[in-house]
Amino acid sequence: MNGTLDVILRLVAVLVVFLVLPLVVGQTEHKVMAHMQGRLGPMYAGGFHGWAQLVADGVKFAQKEDVVPEGADRRIFQLAPVVSLLPYLLVMIAIPVGPHGFVGQSIDAGLFFVLAVMGVGVLGSLMAGWASANKFSLLGGLRTAAQLMAYELPMLLAGASVAMAAGTLSLPGIVQAFHWWWIPWQIVGGVVFFTAGLAELQRPPFDMPVADSEIIFGAYTEYTGLRFAMFLLAEFAGIVVLCALTSVLFLGGWHGPWSGSLGWLWTLVKTGLLAFVVIWLRVTYPRLREDQLQKLAWTVLIPLALAQIALTGIVKVVTS
Repeated sequence: MNGTLDVILRLVAVLVVFLVLPLVVGQTEHKVMAHMQGRLGPMYAGGFHGWAQLVADGVKFAQKEDVVPEGADRRIFQLAPVVSLLPYLLVMIAIPVGPHGFVGQSIDAGLFFVLAVMGVGVLGSLMAGWASANKFSLLGGLRTAAQLMAYELPMLLAGASVAMAAGTLSLPGIVQAFHWWWIPWQIVGGVVFFTAGLAELQRPPFDMPVADSEIIFGAYTEYTGLRFAMFLLAEFAGIVVLCALTSVLFLGGWHGPWSGSLGWLWTLVKTGLLAFVVIWLRVTYPRLREDQLQKLAWTVLIPLALAQIALTGIVKVVTS
């Protein structure tokens, strides 16, 4: 009975985090972009520092009519937002936040699990683009498919380097095996993993599938109301997942001063700092073209990831 209660409490905690942290990231993005780009709306809605902007957005989405295009494949059109959002909830279950079992569910092959499940989320964009009966949506879906060839391999190779160094695929095991000298040793893999993750989330400068100046809003052009809000929530949840994974794999997760009692706080701090970098990149860099992303992946990211794996193998042999 106690075991069942423990599992239920863990799942409830993960669900609360899943509902709260993406909203915090979304609100933070409003504020950071408002400061960096001089946007007035997010700074004044509701009075003090625009605190009501997130509430206003939520009310706006809830009031909008749920429209399905006449020629759309209704079932797939309605299912696509769920397919985009659900994988990130499953991934959060496996990410360790702190020591002493501070995780929704510990999985022996946790790294393999999270990378595989994250790859499912892209199906939501493909489904939305195909089912919308809109040429701009179809182009967005095709661009999403094209980006798969760019980011999947370098992301997997960078994750494999960390698994080799730790000698385990378990995410808690990787954090437990972490030493601070890993940061300069694995930093190249961390940059590759983070960059490929941005491409998977379709975040600037890799937001070609939703390029509003070219294809309106890509696969999501025909979506309105709460279904569109689900795609936005999936994007912010993806930011949380990517930053938390980068923290766990390359920055030591809960390691820090007084990690025994404050380990969960260190994980959240590192995740928050990385999320700020994601927002900062959106404000700073222009959008790439698809061919530029492919060139970056196959001529820079993949060679760097392979070099990181080779270095990890050499270090493991020398130190064993």
